[in-house]
Amino acid sequence: MTSRILRPVRAGHTARSRSAAPLGTRLPLVAAAVFAAGLCAACGPSSESAGSASPTTAGPTAQALAAAAPSDSASTEASPSASASPSASATAQASTSPTPSRTRSGSAAPKPARTSAAPAPARVPGPGYDSSADAQKQIDAALAAAKADGRTVLLDFGANWCGNCKAADKVFAQPQTAAILGASYHLVKIDIGGNSSANSALLRKYSPSGGTYTMPVLVVVNSSGKVRTDTHATGNPSLTADGINAFLRKWAS
Repeated sequence: MTSRILRPVRAGHTARSRSAAPLGTRLPLVAAAVFAAGLCAACGPSSESAGSASPTTAGPTAQALAAAAPSDSASTEASPSASASPSASATAQASTSPTPSRTRSGSAAPKPARTSAAPAPARVPGPGYDSSADAQKQIDAALAAAKADGRTVLLDFGANWCGNCKAADKVFAQPQTAAILGASYHLVKIDIGGNSSANSALLRKYSPSGGTYTMPVLVVVNSSGKVRTDTHATGNPSLTADGINAFLRKWAS
């Protein structure tokens, strides 16, 4: 009986003695547990062994490297086009830049065609005949002028007292007839109504048929002095504007 009573007592005594540890011994244990719990909360729970790399720490670094890799390759792929850009721009500028015209730079500008101005009208003597004039000298000057400008020489032999000569002078003074004379002829008027043997000799030179002369005697001569027509031989035209103008136009060329 005595041994049965003592066993429970010993067991309860042992339990009490174990559970009833001093307070000073339990406080450090509690503090250590709290500190360990704080470390787990700060670092997060770990499901891998200590020998493997932490996924939380290695994850951002791997993602950053992965993100940087396409960027480097993209920049490497873009560099050829970037380096070719100046060449393409130069090619575009060369193709669009205007090419200098060879006509302008290589050859002189075309010169305007020369247009010879029409010669001034020849002087048309007034009415009457100057008996004191040197007829030969006047004829020579008219022939020289005809050679220079291509006109024809018209010799008018007459006298101041001759009615037909006065009628012809009136026609010569009309604007239309004067224009024809000035454009196509050098007119020389020679007095044969006086006693000038020199002028009579000139008449026979340019109108050699002789006989009785009906004044005025109109003789057309080219620039070489050759007679083209002589009204003493052919007869005078009508001493009107129409008659004389037709005569002048006929022999002008």
